[in-house]
Amino acid sequence: MIDVIRTTGILISAILIVWFVDYILRRINHRITTEGTTTAVTNSLVRPIEILILCESIILALTSISSLDSWRPWLDKANIGIVIVVASYGFARIVGSLLDWQLSKIRETSKKPVDLSVVMLLRRIAQATIYAIGLLVLLDHFGFSIGPLAASLGIGGVAFALALQPTLGNFFAGTQVISDRVARVGDFIEIDDNTHGYVTDIGWRSTKIRSPDNNIVVIPNSLLANSKVINFNLPSTALVVSITYSMSYDSDLNRVKEVALEVANDIVATMDEAVSTFEPWVGFENFGDSGIVLRIAVQAKDRLSSLNLKSELIVRLHRRFQRENITASYPVTTTYLKQPTESTKDNVKKENVLGP
Repeated sequence: MIDVIRTTGILISAILIVWFVDYILRRINHRITTEGTTTAVTNSLVRPIEILILCESIILALTSISSLDSWRPWLDKANIGIVIVVASYGFARIVGSLLDWQLSKIRETSKKPVDLSVVMLLRRIAQATIYAIGLLVLLDHFGFSIGPLAASLGIGGVAFALALQPTLGNFFAGTQVISDRVARVGDFIEIDDNTHGYVTDIGWRSTKIRSPDNNIVVIPNSLLANSKVINFNLPSTALVVSITYSMSYDSDLNRVKEVALEVANDIVATMDEAVSTFEPWVGFENFGDSGIVLRIAVQAKDRLSSLNLKSELIVRLHRRFQRENITASYPVTTTYLKQPTESTKDNVKKENVLGP
């Protein structure tokens, strides 16, 4: 009965201590936030401290039971093992939080866009390394010899790598995509199989792309690394929007060019989607089958802006050409029939006479 009361008291005390620690850390976070400094470390320490207090309280409650005295050496080993596991977990969270905090500071000070994918990859590698070191320390604590284990893992790792060759290929391909800056989170890309959209995540095995239809397309990293990729965000998000217009051969080309340039300048001056520093270009491209091809080019700020800009350019250009009585050309096929000569007529008559 005394053991039950003692164990219950220890567990209740642990719960109260966890609540008190959580309250204190939240107050510290609130005060730090109001002062404008970082809360990365304190935020990452809350969960590991709570887990450590609860686990230590359970171990302490079990060791206080007299009927479990024979289990005390194992409980002591388990106690140290819990400390190793929680310490690895807490250190990994601290490293991840510090990398996120450093990323936010770089965003504030850098004039160039920050590549989120590189930071995500570094965080995953750092956390995986910490967990691996923690696992080795834990195995060594429980009496497992790390040397023979590493040798056996090396032999078994070859077979394991062969079995997971596609997965490992996707992993290294994803690393290549990130390091070569083929695509970054937020970029609008197009692959040679006409798959296009915004990159939402570059993971260990695959890359997720949000299509214009708001669907998620999952592409293996190996396929992305071996494909021809058009990145509309590199070297900058601005891109040239051009349209063609086929004019009648009877049109006054000087007047057509003048009107088209006025429309393009008006688009640049009145639409926020257009890049104001880019001078519109208007010129004639070639002699078409049914008319002279006119090309107008302006620059949009990004991929989404280019859609609105192109649509508005077509509408205003068509309306202005109608007002100016400038006629567009239509596909026309003209057939010329050659009149037969006198000698041709005589040959036809002779063939008819000699025929059956």
